[in-house]
Amino acid sequence: MVRFSDLGIEPSLIDVLAQEGIEEPFEVQRESIPDAMLGKDICCRAPTGSGKTLAFGLPLISNTPEAESKRPTSLILTPTRELAEQIRQVLQPLARTVGLDVLSVYGGTPYKGQLRKLNQGSDILVACPGRLIDLLDRKALRLDDVGIVVLDEADRMADMGFMEPVCSIMDRCKPDRQTILFSATLDDDVKKIVDNYQTDPVQIGIGPEEISMDSMSHFFWNVKSNRKAKLCAKVTDKCGRSIIFCRTRAGVNRLGDQMKEIGSSFTTLHGGMNQKQRDKAMKKFSSGRSRILIATDVASRGIDVTDVSCVIHFDPPDDGKVYKHRSGRTARAGSTGTVVCLVLKSQIRKYKRIQHEVGIKCRFIEPNFDRLEGREFIEAPPLKYDDDEKKTRGRRNSRNNKRSRRYKKSNGYKSQKSDDKKGDGRNKKKSYRHRNKGKSKKKTSYKDKRNNKAKFNQR
Repeated sequence: MVRFSDLGIEPSLIDVLAQEGIEEPFEVQRESIPDAMLGKDICCRAPTGSGKTLAFGLPLISNTPEAESKRPTSLILTPTRELAEQIRQVLQPLARTVGLDVLSVYGGTPYKGQLRKLNQGSDILVACPGRLIDLLDRKALRLDDVGIVVLDEADRMADMGFMEPVCSIMDRCKPDRQTILFSATLDDDVKKIVDNYQTDPVQIGIGPEEISMDSMSHFFWNVKSNRKAKLCAKVTDKCGRSIIFCRTRAGVNRLGDQMKEIGSSFTTLHGGMNQKQRDKAMKKFSSGRSRILIATDVASRGIDVTDVSCVIHFDPPDDGKVYKHRSGRTARAGSTGTVVCLVLKSQIRKYKRIQHEVGIKCRFIEPNFDRLEGREFIEAPPLKYDDDEKKTRGRRNSRNNKRSRRYKKSNGYKSQKSDDKKGDGRNKKKSYRHRNKGKSKKKTSYKDKRNNKAKFNQR
């Protein structure tokens, strides 16, 4: 049996992996780590969930030198925020053992924290192309010292139109850098990067060239629009943990409102949410505190959640490629899965074209729940509040305490406190004195005093 020590990985990194229960490398790790440790360029085709993060992360950490302020020495480019954060969470504990720091930068988050950490000197930078270009334009960092570049999900970045920014970023790195490329498919755009930015790369292929549809059961149900939400609830009740894909953000929110009325356990994810909301949604779904994730195609790539037993196409995908990537969220790591398409009458022709592109042939039938594979799902108990809410409450209480202390030191608080102690009578007396302050009293002469005394005695 091959172990990580046989691949040339440092013992300190192996110890951290052992604490996580990772002792035997996956196929993609066995194939790519030895050449990556030698500094060779790698072009690897491997599906999501095959262990790619450690395949490029372990050699990256072993070969990355310490960075100066605003000058990272290694760079990982990813297409989505969620994937960038997943990579950081995997690599951070490993990098700490050798004294390195990992920073992730992506849109939807404040600049302040990212700029501060870049100034402190982050060694490994995990970035989405858009935010990285923005930081480069602000002169917040330089890439002259970057000697290792990893392109993860390169085909997805091409689909999202990131090829031009990616090429611009690569041109700013060291000319003699090591370039490691991982992709589920090797399309024409990906091949251009291989030809223009890699030198005699080691070619590695893991698994089938296309996402296999054979391990999934595909169902195309004729439905009416007003029945879709109830059908989704019934399907997920039987199949367990599920992802429902909608075409638009508004569609995600609308379906979420309908599922809430039905009483289903769900969370939503789309590009219109800020990063804190997206992280919270993914934590809720991945931890098992919700059965359903309702999402746009932002969740179709780069999100690794195990035990997803069912995928529902609430709205039709754009083409066969998107259908494959959506459906590929289930039937992972050798397991089986269920894919259900809710087809309106006007969408039959489009779904027939998608079937032809994907290479499957299924009849369009009425909903039949007996044919679905049942899966048990035990929902995790809800948290009183998560870590983010704890931090928020702590910051809020701290601000309130500071305001209270400042107010108690102010003159307004002291005068009010002294007035309360004196009571109503003294307050009135003080108020009377205040009104008559500055008024001069009329002096009485000795003669007037004597006349007044005589008048009093006569009475």
